[in-house]
Amino acid sequence: MLLSSTSNDLNLKTHLSILQDSSERFAHSAAFKIPSTESTSSGIPRWDTITFKQFHDDVELCARHWARQLNVRGGVPPKSVVGLWIGGYTYSDVLHIYGISKAGYVPQLFSLRLPNPTVIYELLQKAGAKALVCDEGTLSSIAGQATDSPVPIFTATSLSNIELSSGSLLHEINDSYLTSEEQPINPSDCAFVFHTSGSTSGSPKLVPCNYRWLDAVARKASQLCVPIGRNGQDVSTWIGSMCHIGQTTMLICLMQYGTCIVQPRRFPYPADELAAMVEHCNVNRIWQFSAFFSALLRTARQNPRFIRVLAGLDEVTTCGMALSKEDQDFAYKSGVNLQEIFGSTELGGSTLVSIGGEDPNTRRHLRPLSGLAYEFRPVHTSMDEDDLELDNAGHQSTNHLLEFVVSKDSGDCPDISLRNPEDGDFHTGDLFIEVGPGRYIFVGRDDDWIKTENSLRCDTKSIEDNARAMCGSLISDCIVVGTGRPSPVLFIENPATDVEVSKLKKDIWRKIRPFHKRRYVHESITSAEMIIVVPVGSLPRTASKGNIRRKTVEEDFRAQLDKLYGVSNFS
Repeated sequence: MLLSSTSNDLNLKTHLSILQDSSERFAHSAAFKIPSTESTSSGIPRWDTITFKQFHDDVELCARHWARQLNVRGGVPPKSVVGLWIGGYTYSDVLHIYGISKAGYVPQLFSLRLPNPTVIYELLQKAGAKALVCDEGTLSSIAGQATDSPVPIFTATSLSNIELSSGSLLHEINDSYLTSEEQPINPSDCAFVFHTSGSTSGSPKLVPCNYRWLDAVARKASQLCVPIGRNGQDVSTWIGSMCHIGQTTMLICLMQYGTCIVQPRRFPYPADELAAMVEHCNVNRIWQFSAFFSALLRTARQNPRFIRVLAGLDEVTTCGMALSKEDQDFAYKSGVNLQEIFGSTELGGSTLVSIGGEDPNTRRHLRPLSGLAYEFRPVHTSMDEDDLELDNAGHQSTNHLLEFVVSKDSGDCPDISLRNPEDGDFHTGDLFIEVGPGRYIFVGRDDDWIKTENSLRCDTKSIEDNARAMCGSLISDCIVVGTGRPSPVLFIENPATDVEVSKLKKDIWRKIRPFHKRRYVHESITSAEMIIVVPVGSLPRTASKGNIRRKTVEEDFRAQLDKLYGVSNFS
Protein backbone atom coordinates (compact mmCIF):
# COMPACT_ATOMS: atom_id res chain seq x y z
CA MET A 1 0.00 0.00 0.00
CA LEU A 2 1.18 3.52 -0.81
CA LEU A 3 1.13 5.75 2.27
CA SER A 4 1.27 9.52 2.68
CA SER A 5 1.90 12.17 5.31
CA THR A 6 -0.34 15.08 6.32
CA SER A 7 1.27 18.38 5.24
CA ASN A 8 -0.41 20.60 2.61
CA ASP A 9 1.04 22.66 -0.19
CA LEU A 10 -1.01 24.80 -2.57
CA ASN A 11 1.88 25.79 -4.85
CA LEU A 12 2.91 22.44 -6.26
CA LYS A 13 2.83 22.05 -10.02
CA THR A 14 0.91 18.99 -11.16
CA HIS A 15 -0.05 17.60 -14.56
CA LEU A 16 -3.63 18.75 -13.99
CA SER A 17 -2.78 22.25 -12.73
CA ILE A 18 -0.45 22.72 -15.70
CA LEU A 19 -3.21 21.58 -18.07
CA GLN A 20 -5.64 24.02 -16.46
CA ASP A 21 -3.15 26.88 -16.76
CA SER A 22 -2.22 26.01 -20.36
CA SER A 23 -5.87 25.78 -21.40
CA GLU A 24 -6.26 29.40 -20.33
CA ARG A 25 -2.95 30.81 -21.58
CA PHE A 26 -2.86 28.91 -24.89
CA ALA A 27 -6.58 28.17 -25.29
CA HIS A 28 -6.71 28.25 -29.09
CA SER A 29 -3.18 27.03 -29.81
CA ALA A 30 -2.58 23.47 -30.95
CA ALA A 31 -1.75 21.08 -28.12
CA PHE A 32 -1.79 17.95 -30.28
CA LYS A 33 -1.92 17.04 -33.92
CA ILE A 34 -3.32 13.54 -34.39
CA PRO A 35 -3.46 11.51 -37.62
CA SER A 36 -6.63 12.18 -39.57
CA THR A 37 -8.83 9.36 -40.80
CA GLU A 38 -8.83 11.14 -44.16
CA SER A 39 -5.11 10.41 -44.56
CA THR A 40 -5.68 6.78 -45.43
CA SER A 41 -8.37 7.47 -48.01
CA SER A 42 -6.66 10.38 -49.78
CA GLY A 43 -3.10 9.07 -49.62
CA ILE A 44 -1.93 12.53 -48.51
CA PRO A 45 -0.95 12.61 -44.83
CA ARG A 46 -3.13 14.85 -42.70
CA TRP A 47 -3.29 15.61 -39.01
CA ASP A 48 -6.22 17.04 -37.06
CA THR A 49 -5.60 19.79 -34.51
CA ILE A 50 -6.55 19.48 -30.83
CA THR A 51 -6.34 22.84 -29.04
CA PHE A 52 -5.34 23.21 -25.41
CA LYS A 53 -8.94 24.20 -24.58
CA GLN A 54 -10.27 21.09 -26.30
CA PHE A 55 -7.67 18.93 -24.56
CA HIS A 56 -8.79 20.31 -21.19
CA ASP A 57 -12.47 19.74 -22.00
CA ASP A 58 -11.83 16.21 -23.30
CA VAL A 59 -9.96 15.31 -20.10
CA GLU A 60 -12.86 16.60 -18.02
CA LEU A 61 -15.37 14.58 -20.06
CA CYS A 62 -13.24 11.45 -19.66
CA ALA A 63 -12.97 12.16 -15.94
CA ARG A 64 -16.77 12.18 -15.66
CA HIS A 65 -16.88 8.92 -17.59
CA TRP A 66 -14.40 7.28 -15.22
CA ALA A 67 -16.07 8.75 -12.13
CA ARG A 68 -19.28 7.05 -13.25
CA GLN A 69 -17.64 3.77 -14.25
CA LEU A 70 -15.29 3.42 -11.29
CA ASN A 71 -16.95 5.32 -8.46
CA VAL A 72 -20.71 5.29 -9.06
CA ARG A 73 -21.09 1.94 -10.84
CA GLY A 74 -17.94 0.11 -9.80
CA GLY A 75 -17.77 1.14 -6.15
CA VAL A 76 -14.05 1.89 -6.38
CA PRO A 77 -13.23 4.43 -3.63
CA PRO A 78 -11.63 7.74 -4.72
CA LYS A 79 -7.85 7.97 -4.17
CA SER A 80 -7.51 4.28 -5.00
CA VAL A 81 -4.77 3.06 -7.32
CA VAL A 82 -6.20 2.12 -10.73
CA GLY A 83 -4.08 0.19 -13.22
CA LEU A 84 -4.05 1.15 -16.89
CA TRP A 85 -2.72 -1.49 -19.31
CA ILE A 86 -2.82 0.41 -22.59
CA GLY A 87 -0.48 1.28 -25.46
CA GLY A 88 0.22 4.88 -24.44
CA TYR A 89 0.91 6.14 -27.97
CA THR A 90 -2.34 7.95 -28.80
CA TYR A 91 -4.27 11.02 -27.77
CA SER A 92 -7.03 8.76 -26.42
CA ASP A 93 -4.51 7.10 -24.11
CA VAL A 94 -3.53 10.50 -22.71
CA LEU A 95 -7.19 11.28 -22.06
CA HIS A 96 -7.75 8.05 -20.15
CA ILE A 97 -4.68 8.60 -17.96
CA TYR A 98 -5.48 12.24 -17.20
CA GLY A 99 -9.22 11.51 -16.92
CA ILE A 100 -8.72 8.80 -14.31
CA SER A 101 -6.42 11.16 -12.39
CA LYS A 102 -8.96 14.00 -12.65
CA ALA A 103 -11.62 11.61 -11.33
CA GLY A 104 -9.58 11.33 -8.14
CA TYR A 105 -7.65 8.11 -8.73
CA VAL A 106 -3.95 7.24 -8.90
CA PRO A 107 -2.98 5.80 -12.32
CA GLN A 108 -0.67 2.77 -12.24
CA LEU A 109 0.70 2.56 -15.76
CA PHE A 110 1.60 -0.64 -17.57
CA SER A 111 3.16 -1.06 -20.98
CA LEU A 112 2.06 -3.53 -23.61
CA ARG A 113 5.65 -4.76 -23.52
CA LEU A 114 4.75 -6.77 -20.43
CA PRO A 115 3.34 -9.86 -22.16
CA ASN A 116 2.41 -11.94 -19.13
CA PRO A 117 -0.76 -10.90 -17.25
CA THR A 118 0.41 -12.80 -14.17
CA VAL A 119 3.15 -10.21 -13.63
CA ILE A 120 0.59 -7.40 -14.10
CA TYR A 121 -1.73 -8.95 -11.54
CA GLU A 122 1.11 -9.26 -9.02
CA LEU A 123 2.10 -5.62 -9.50
CA LEU A 124 -1.51 -4.50 -9.06
CA GLN A 125 -1.60 -6.30 -5.72
CA LYS A 126 1.74 -4.81 -4.62
CA ALA A 127 0.40 -1.31 -5.30
CA GLY A 128 -2.91 -2.02 -3.56
CA ALA A 129 -4.82 -1.31 -6.78
CA LYS A 130 -8.61 -1.61 -6.82
CA ALA A 131 -9.27 -1.79 -10.58
CA LEU A 132 -7.61 -2.37 -13.96
CA VAL A 133 -8.39 -0.53 -17.20
CA CYS A 134 -7.41 -2.24 -20.46
CA ASP A 135 -7.76 -1.26 -24.09
CA GLU A 136 -9.56 -3.67 -26.39
CA GLY A 137 -6.34 -5.09 -27.83
CA THR A 138 -5.07 -6.01 -24.38
CA LEU A 139 -8.41 -7.49 -23.37
CA SER A 140 -8.41 -9.78 -26.39
CA SER A 141 -4.84 -10.91 -25.69
CA ILE A 142 -5.61 -11.90 -22.07
CA ALA A 143 -9.12 -13.20 -22.68
CA GLY A 144 -8.29 -16.63 -21.27
CA GLN A 145 -6.71 -15.19 -18.12
CA ALA A 146 -8.94 -12.20 -17.40
CA THR A 147 -10.79 -14.12 -14.69
CA ASP A 148 -7.50 -14.50 -12.81
CA SER A 149 -7.31 -10.75 -12.23
CA PRO A 150 -7.37 -9.81 -8.53
CA VAL A 151 -9.35 -6.66 -9.36
CA PRO A 152 -12.29 -5.85 -11.67
CA ILE A 153 -11.36 -5.03 -15.27
CA PHE A 154 -12.84 -2.07 -17.17
CA THR A 155 -12.57 -1.28 -20.89
CA ALA A 156 -10.87 1.90 -22.12
CA THR A 157 -13.55 2.89 -24.60
CA SER A 158 -13.00 5.37 -27.43
CA LEU A 159 -13.49 9.11 -27.01
CA SER A 160 -16.24 9.03 -29.65
CA ASN A 161 -18.22 6.54 -27.55
CA ILE A 162 -17.76 8.69 -24.45
CA GLU A 163 -18.93 11.73 -26.38
CA LEU A 164 -22.17 9.92 -27.28
CA SER A 165 -23.03 9.81 -23.58
CA SER A 166 -21.85 13.34 -22.78
CA GLY A 167 -25.37 14.54 -22.02
CA SER A 168 -26.01 11.92 -19.37
CA LEU A 169 -22.49 12.32 -17.97
CA LEU A 170 -22.99 16.04 -17.41
CA HIS A 171 -26.36 15.35 -15.79
CA GLU A 172 -25.29 12.44 -13.53
CA ILE A 173 -21.71 13.36 -12.64
CA ASN A 174 -21.37 16.83 -11.15
CA ASP A 175 -18.13 18.62 -10.31
CA SER A 176 -18.01 17.14 -6.81
CA TYR A 177 -16.87 13.86 -8.34
CA LEU A 178 -13.80 15.53 -9.88
CA THR A 179 -10.63 16.89 -8.33
CA SER A 180 -10.20 20.65 -8.26
CA GLU A 181 -6.98 22.59 -8.72
CA GLU A 182 -8.04 24.68 -5.71
CA GLN A 183 -7.97 21.69 -3.38
CA PRO A 184 -4.92 21.41 -1.08
CA ILE A 185 -2.30 18.94 -2.27
CA ASN A 186 -0.36 16.71 0.06
CA PRO A 187 3.25 16.60 -1.25
CA SER A 188 3.60 12.99 -0.09
CA ASP A 189 0.42 11.73 -1.75
CA CYS A 190 1.02 9.44 -4.70
CA ALA A 191 0.26 10.94 -8.14
CA PHE A 192 1.35 8.06 -10.41
CA VAL A 193 2.79 4.58 -10.13
CA PHE A 194 5.28 3.60 -12.81
CA HIS A 195 7.63 0.62 -12.88
CA THR A 196 11.33 0.11 -13.34
CA SER A 197 12.15 -0.63 -16.97
CA GLY A 198 14.06 -3.80 -16.01
CA SER A 199 13.02 -6.80 -13.94
CA THR A 200 14.64 -8.17 -10.82
CA SER A 201 13.62 -11.63 -9.54
CA GLY A 202 11.17 -11.94 -12.42
CA SER A 203 9.23 -8.75 -11.76
CA PRO A 204 9.70 -4.98 -12.21
CA LYS A 205 9.76 -2.78 -9.12
CA LEU A 206 7.09 -0.21 -8.35
CA VAL A 207 8.12 3.41 -8.86
CA PRO A 208 5.58 5.46 -6.85
CA CYS A 209 5.75 9.16 -7.77
CA ASN A 210 4.41 11.64 -5.24
CA TYR A 211 3.42 15.27 -5.83
CA ARG A 212 6.68 16.64 -4.40
CA TRP A 213 8.56 14.60 -7.02
CA LEU A 214 6.12 15.62 -9.77
CA ASP A 215 6.57 19.31 -8.93
CA ALA A 216 10.37 19.03 -9.09
CA VAL A 217 10.20 17.27 -12.47
CA ALA A 218 7.78 19.87 -13.85
CA ARG A 219 10.11 22.69 -12.84
CA LYS A 220 12.94 21.18 -14.91
CA ALA A 221 11.06 22.50 -17.95
CA SER A 222 12.62 25.96 -17.57
CA GLN A 223 16.05 24.42 -18.28
CA LEU A 224 14.99 22.10 -21.09
CA CYS A 225 11.84 23.20 -22.90
CA VAL A 226 11.87 26.98 -23.43
CA PRO A 227 10.60 27.49 -27.02
CA ILE A 228 13.15 28.17 -29.74
CA GLY A 229 10.80 28.11 -32.72
CA ARG A 230 10.70 31.15 -34.99
CA ASN A 231 6.95 31.67 -34.56
CA GLY A 232 7.02 31.38 -30.76
CA GLN A 233 5.50 27.90 -30.57
CA ASP A 234 7.58 24.76 -30.73
CA VAL A 235 6.15 21.70 -32.48
CA SER A 236 7.56 18.37 -31.37
CA THR A 237 6.72 14.68 -31.58
CA TRP A 238 5.89 11.77 -29.32
CA ILE A 239 9.01 10.26 -27.72
CA GLY A 240 7.52 7.03 -26.40
CA SER A 241 4.61 5.49 -24.51
CA MET A 242 2.68 7.48 -21.91
CA CYS A 243 2.99 4.33 -19.80
CA HIS A 244 6.66 5.22 -19.29
CA ILE A 245 8.02 8.22 -17.46
CA GLY A 246 9.80 9.76 -20.47
CA GLN A 247 6.69 10.70 -22.47
CA THR A 248 4.68 11.51 -19.35
CA THR A 249 7.20 14.01 -17.99
CA MET A 250 7.89 15.44 -21.45
CA LEU A 251 4.20 16.25 -21.89
CA ILE A 252 4.11 17.88 -18.44
CA CYS A 253 7.14 20.02 -19.29
CA LEU A 254 6.11 20.97 -22.83
CA MET A 255 2.55 21.95 -21.84
CA GLN A 256 3.94 24.78 -19.73
CA TYR A 257 5.23 26.52 -22.85
CA GLY A 258 2.33 25.77 -25.16
CA THR A 259 4.29 23.30 -27.28
CA CYS A 260 2.33 21.23 -29.80
CA ILE A 261 2.98 17.47 -29.86
CA VAL A 262 2.45 15.56 -33.09
CA GLN A 263 1.31 11.93 -32.92
CA PRO A 264 3.17 9.85 -35.55
CA ARG A 265 1.21 7.38 -37.66
CA ARG A 266 3.87 4.75 -36.94
CA PHE A 267 6.12 4.27 -33.98
CA PRO A 268 9.06 4.39 -33.85
CA TYR A 269 8.64 6.69 -36.80
CA PRO A 270 10.88 6.21 -39.86
CA ALA A 271 12.53 8.96 -41.90
CA ASP A 272 9.62 9.49 -44.30
CA GLU A 273 7.21 9.92 -41.37
CA LEU A 274 9.43 12.57 -39.75
CA ALA A 275 9.73 14.35 -43.11
CA ALA A 276 5.93 14.32 -43.42
CA MET A 277 5.49 15.72 -39.91
CA VAL A 278 7.99 18.49 -40.67
CA GLU A 279 6.22 19.34 -43.93
CA HIS A 280 2.60 19.08 -42.81
CA CYS A 281 2.78 19.87 -39.09
CA ASN A 282 5.78 22.25 -38.95
CA VAL A 283 7.75 20.09 -36.52
CA ASN A 284 10.83 22.08 -35.57
CA ARG A 285 12.25 20.30 -32.53
CA ILE A 286 12.39 16.64 -31.57
CA TRP A 287 13.27 14.57 -28.54
CA GLN A 288 14.39 11.12 -29.61
CA PHE A 289 15.88 8.01 -28.04
CA SER A 290 19.42 7.67 -29.36
CA ALA A 291 18.90 4.26 -30.94
CA PHE A 292 15.93 5.56 -32.94
CA PHE A 293 17.79 8.70 -34.01
CA SER A 294 20.72 6.54 -35.08
CA ALA A 295 18.31 4.73 -37.43
CA LEU A 296 17.30 8.10 -38.91
CA LEU A 297 20.97 8.93 -39.44
CA ARG A 298 21.44 5.67 -41.34
CA THR A 299 18.79 6.86 -43.78
CA ALA A 300 20.34 10.32 -43.93
CA ARG A 301 23.68 8.85 -45.02
CA GLN A 302 22.11 7.69 -48.28
CA ASN A 303 19.49 10.41 -48.68
CA PRO A 304 20.75 14.00 -49.01
CA ARG A 305 17.20 15.36 -48.97
CA PHE A 306 16.59 13.84 -45.55
CA ILE A 307 19.87 15.27 -44.26
CA ARG A 308 18.43 18.68 -45.04
CA VAL A 309 15.27 17.79 -43.07
CA LEU A 310 17.33 16.98 -39.98
CA ALA A 311 19.59 20.01 -40.40
CA GLY A 312 16.50 22.22 -40.76
CA LEU A 313 15.25 21.35 -37.29
CA ASP A 314 15.92 23.95 -34.61
CA GLU A 315 17.13 21.24 -32.23
CA VAL A 316 17.45 17.47 -31.89
CA THR A 317 17.70 16.20 -28.31
CA THR A 318 18.80 12.60 -27.85
CA CYS A 319 18.38 10.68 -24.63
CA GLY A 320 18.51 7.22 -23.11
CA MET A 321 22.13 6.54 -24.06
CA ALA A 322 24.93 8.37 -25.82
CA LEU A 323 25.03 8.45 -29.59
CA SER A 324 28.08 6.74 -31.03
CA LYS A 325 30.97 9.03 -31.90
CA GLU A 326 30.46 8.05 -35.53
CA ASP A 327 26.83 9.20 -35.46
CA GLN A 328 27.66 12.37 -33.58
CA ASP A 329 30.42 13.35 -35.99
CA PHE A 330 28.17 12.75 -39.00
CA ALA A 331 25.29 14.73 -37.47
CA TYR A 332 27.45 17.71 -36.55
CA LYS A 333 29.17 17.67 -39.92
CA SER A 334 25.73 17.67 -41.58
CA GLY A 335 24.61 20.73 -39.63
CA VAL A 336 22.28 19.01 -37.15
CA ASN A 337 21.89 20.98 -33.92
CA LEU A 338 22.35 18.23 -31.33
CA GLN A 339 21.71 18.23 -27.60
CA GLU A 340 22.10 15.25 -25.27
CA ILE A 341 20.17 14.52 -22.09
CA PHE A 342 21.11 12.01 -19.40
CA GLY A 343 18.51 10.68 -16.99
CA SER A 344 16.62 7.71 -15.60
CA THR A 345 13.09 6.50 -14.94
CA GLU A 346 13.27 7.05 -11.20
CA LEU A 347 14.38 10.69 -11.60
CA GLY A 348 11.84 11.83 -14.16
CA GLY A 349 13.93 11.30 -17.28
CA SER A 350 16.34 14.27 -17.15
CA THR A 351 19.20 15.05 -14.77
CA LEU A 352 22.13 16.29 -16.88
CA VAL A 353 22.30 18.09 -20.23
CA SER A 354 25.15 18.57 -22.69
CA ILE A 355 26.79 21.99 -22.77
CA GLY A 356 26.79 22.16 -26.59
CA GLY A 357 28.76 24.77 -28.48
CA GLU A 358 31.15 24.56 -31.42
CA ASP A 359 34.13 22.90 -29.74
CA PRO A 360 34.06 19.18 -30.70
CA ASN A 361 36.18 18.37 -27.65
CA THR A 362 33.72 19.74 -25.10
CA ARG A 363 30.23 19.94 -26.61
CA ARG A 364 29.35 16.44 -25.35
CA HIS A 365 30.30 17.27 -21.77
CA LEU A 366 27.34 17.08 -19.40
CA ARG A 367 26.32 19.54 -16.71
CA PRO A 368 23.78 18.77 -13.97
CA LEU A 369 20.48 20.65 -13.95
CA SER A 370 20.39 23.42 -11.35
CA GLY A 371 18.10 23.74 -8.34
CA LEU A 372 18.42 20.09 -7.34
CA ALA A 373 20.58 18.25 -4.80
CA TYR A 374 22.89 16.16 -6.99
CA GLU A 375 26.27 14.81 -5.91
CA PHE A 376 29.15 13.03 -7.63
CA ARG A 377 30.79 10.82 -5.02
CA PRO A 378 34.11 8.98 -5.41
CA VAL A 379 33.62 5.27 -5.82
CA HIS A 380 35.86 2.25 -6.20
CA THR A 381 34.27 -0.17 -8.65
CA SER A 382 34.83 -3.87 -9.13
CA MET A 383 34.39 -3.40 -12.88
CA ASP A 384 37.33 -3.93 -15.23
CA GLU A 385 38.52 -0.81 -16.99
CA ASP A 386 37.85 -2.63 -20.27
CA ASP A 387 34.14 -2.74 -19.37
CA LEU A 388 33.90 1.03 -18.95
CA GLU A 389 33.83 3.71 -21.63
CA LEU A 390 36.99 5.38 -20.44
CA ASP A 391 37.94 6.33 -24.00
CA ASN A 392 35.28 9.04 -23.69
CA ALA A 393 37.26 10.60 -20.85
CA GLY A 394 40.78 10.47 -22.19
CA HIS A 395 41.69 7.01 -20.84
CA GLN A 396 41.53 8.17 -17.23
CA SER A 397 41.89 5.58 -14.47
CA THR A 398 39.01 4.06 -12.55
CA ASN A 399 40.56 5.74 -9.49
CA HIS A 400 38.84 8.94 -10.64
CA LEU A 401 35.36 7.46 -10.98
CA LEU A 402 32.40 9.28 -9.46
CA GLU A 403 28.95 7.83 -8.83
CA PHE A 404 25.96 10.07 -9.56
CA VAL A 405 23.92 10.23 -6.33
CA VAL A 406 20.67 12.10 -5.71
CA SER A 407 20.33 13.42 -2.18
CA LYS A 408 17.18 12.67 -0.21
CA ASP A 409 16.79 16.47 -0.02
CA SER A 410 16.42 16.75 -3.80
CA GLY A 411 12.86 17.27 -4.99
CA ASP A 412 13.22 14.55 -7.63
CA CYS A 413 14.66 11.95 -5.25
CA PRO A 414 12.43 8.92 -5.80
CA ASP A 415 10.29 7.02 -3.33
CA ILE A 416 11.98 5.83 -0.14
CA SER A 417 11.54 2.22 -1.25
CA LEU A 418 14.08 2.88 -4.03
CA ARG A 419 16.68 4.69 -1.91
CA ASN A 420 19.81 3.39 -0.24
CA PRO A 421 18.74 2.16 3.23
CA GLU A 422 22.01 3.29 4.83
CA ASP A 423 22.08 7.00 3.90
CA GLY A 424 18.56 7.55 2.51
CA ASP A 425 19.89 8.85 -0.82
CA PHE A 426 19.26 7.43 -4.28
CA HIS A 427 22.37 5.79 -5.71
CA THR A 428 21.99 5.59 -9.48
CA GLY A 429 24.95 3.27 -10.17
CA ASP A 430 25.88 5.58 -13.07
CA LEU A 431 29.60 6.34 -13.21
CA PHE A 432 31.17 9.59 -14.40
CA ILE A 433 34.51 11.33 -14.62
CA GLU A 434 34.79 15.07 -14.05
CA VAL A 435 36.56 16.64 -17.05
CA GLY A 436 36.25 20.26 -15.94
CA PRO A 437 34.59 22.30 -13.20
CA GLY A 438 30.98 21.11 -13.14
CA ARG A 439 31.40 19.14 -16.40
CA TYR A 440 31.17 15.36 -16.61
CA ILE A 441 31.35 12.44 -19.00
CA PHE A 442 29.40 9.22 -18.49
CA VAL A 443 31.64 6.13 -18.56
CA GLY A 444 29.35 3.25 -17.65
CA ARG A 445 27.60 1.53 -14.77
CA ASP A 446 28.79 -0.32 -11.70
CA ASP A 447 26.59 -3.33 -12.47
CA ASP A 448 25.55 -5.67 -15.26
CA TRP A 449 22.61 -3.69 -16.64
CA ILE A 450 22.44 -2.43 -20.24
CA LYS A 451 20.02 -0.08 -21.98
CA THR A 452 18.11 -1.38 -24.97
CA GLU A 453 16.73 0.41 -28.04
CA ASN A 454 14.16 2.62 -26.33
CA SER A 455 16.39 3.15 -23.28
CA LEU A 456 14.68 0.53 -21.14
CA ARG A 457 17.00 -1.46 -18.92
CA CYS A 458 17.97 -5.11 -19.04
CA ASP A 459 19.67 -7.10 -16.27
CA THR A 460 22.14 -9.19 -18.27
CA LYS A 461 23.54 -11.03 -15.24
CA SER A 462 20.19 -12.60 -14.37
CA ILE A 463 19.88 -13.96 -17.94
CA GLU A 464 23.44 -15.30 -17.84
CA ASP A 465 22.99 -16.87 -14.40
CA ASN A 466 19.77 -18.57 -15.48
CA ALA A 467 21.39 -19.93 -18.65
CA ARG A 468 24.29 -21.39 -16.67
CA ALA A 469 21.95 -22.90 -14.08
CA MET A 470 19.56 -24.45 -16.60
CA CYS A 471 21.93 -25.55 -19.34
CA GLY A 472 24.78 -27.11 -17.37
CA SER A 473 27.29 -28.86 -19.64
CA LEU A 474 25.83 -27.25 -22.76
CA ILE A 475 27.54 -23.99 -21.78
CA SER A 476 31.19 -23.35 -21.05
CA ASP A 477 30.59 -19.59 -20.63
CA CYS A 478 28.13 -17.00 -21.85
CA ILE A 479 27.51 -13.27 -22.20
CA VAL A 480 24.41 -11.20 -22.98
CA VAL A 481 24.66 -8.18 -25.28
CA GLY A 482 22.11 -5.81 -26.79
CA THR A 483 22.93 -2.19 -26.00
CA GLY A 484 20.74 -0.04 -28.22
CA ARG A 485 18.97 -3.08 -29.68
CA PRO A 486 15.27 -4.08 -29.46
CA SER A 487 16.06 -7.08 -27.24
CA PRO A 488 19.15 -8.96 -26.01
CA VAL A 489 21.18 -11.74 -27.61
CA LEU A 490 22.79 -14.58 -25.69
CA PHE A 491 26.32 -15.60 -26.80
CA ILE A 492 27.22 -19.15 -25.80
CA GLU A 493 30.65 -20.73 -25.74
CA ASN A 494 29.99 -24.43 -26.24
CA PRO A 495 32.59 -27.04 -25.22
CA ALA A 496 31.63 -29.63 -27.86
CA THR A 497 33.43 -29.70 -31.21
CA ASP A 498 30.93 -31.75 -33.23
CA VAL A 499 27.70 -30.10 -32.06
CA GLU A 500 24.75 -29.44 -34.40
CA VAL A 501 24.33 -25.71 -33.78
CA SER A 502 20.64 -25.42 -34.66
CA LYS A 503 19.70 -28.29 -32.33
CA LEU A 504 21.88 -26.88 -29.53
CA LYS A 505 20.21 -23.48 -29.81
CA LYS A 506 16.77 -25.07 -29.61
CA ASP A 507 17.79 -27.14 -26.59
CA ILE A 508 19.11 -24.06 -24.79
CA TRP A 509 16.01 -22.04 -25.70
CA ARG A 510 13.71 -24.81 -24.40
CA LYS A 511 15.55 -24.84 -21.05
CA ILE A 512 15.62 -21.06 -20.52
CA ARG A 513 12.22 -20.19 -21.98
CA PRO A 514 10.22 -20.45 -18.68
CA PHE A 515 12.49 -17.80 -17.14
CA HIS A 516 11.85 -15.36 -20.00
CA LYS A 517 8.06 -15.75 -20.07
CA ARG A 518 7.79 -13.38 -17.07
CA ARG A 519 10.09 -10.70 -18.41
CA TYR A 520 9.59 -7.57 -20.48
CA VAL A 521 9.97 -8.18 -24.21
CA HIS A 522 12.97 -5.84 -24.32
CA GLU A 523 14.81 -7.93 -21.70
CA SER A 524 13.94 -11.37 -23.00
CA ILE A 525 15.68 -13.87 -25.23
CA THR A 526 12.68 -14.05 -27.57
CA SER A 527 13.59 -17.13 -29.64
CA ALA A 528 16.34 -19.64 -30.41
CA GLU A 529 17.48 -17.28 -33.16
CA MET A 530 18.61 -14.84 -30.48
CA ILE A 531 21.21 -17.36 -29.25
CA ILE A 532 24.63 -17.30 -30.95
CA VAL A 533 26.99 -20.26 -30.45
CA VAL A 534 30.76 -19.78 -30.68
CA PRO A 535 33.78 -21.99 -29.84
CA VAL A 536 35.18 -22.11 -26.33
CA GLY A 537 37.61 -19.27 -25.59
CA SER A 538 36.76 -17.33 -28.74
CA LEU A 539 35.02 -14.38 -27.08
CA PRO A 540 37.26 -11.40 -26.14
CA ARG A 541 38.27 -11.23 -22.49
CA THR A 542 39.80 -8.73 -20.11
CA ALA A 543 43.51 -9.07 -19.44
CA SER A 544 43.22 -8.67 -15.67
CA LYS A 545 40.37 -11.01 -14.68
CA GLY A 546 39.59 -12.95 -17.83
CA ASN A 547 35.97 -11.76 -17.89
CA ILE A 548 34.22 -11.67 -21.26
CA ARG A 549 34.20 -8.08 -22.55
CA ARG A 550 30.58 -7.23 -23.29
CA LYS A 551 31.28 -4.03 -25.20
CA THR A 552 33.97 -5.64 -27.35
CA VAL A 553 31.68 -8.59 -28.16
CA GLU A 554 29.10 -6.10 -29.44
CA GLU A 555 31.74 -4.38 -31.58
CA ASP A 556 33.35 -7.58 -32.93
CA PHE A 557 30.02 -9.17 -33.84
CA ARG A 558 28.33 -5.96 -34.98
CA ALA A 559 27.76 -7.13 -38.56
CA GLN A 560 26.21 -10.41 -37.40
CA LEU A 561 24.01 -8.59 -34.88
CA ASP A 562 22.91 -6.04 -37.49
CA LYS A 563 21.87 -8.90 -39.79
CA LEU A 564 20.01 -10.59 -36.94
CA TYR A 565 18.05 -7.41 -36.20
CA GLY A 566 17.53 -6.56 -39.86
CA VAL A 567 19.62 -3.38 -39.74
CA SER A 568 21.01 -1.95 -42.97
CA ASN A 569 24.31 -0.10 -42.76
CA PHE A 570 25.53 2.60 -45.10
CA SER A 571 28.95 4.11 -45.23
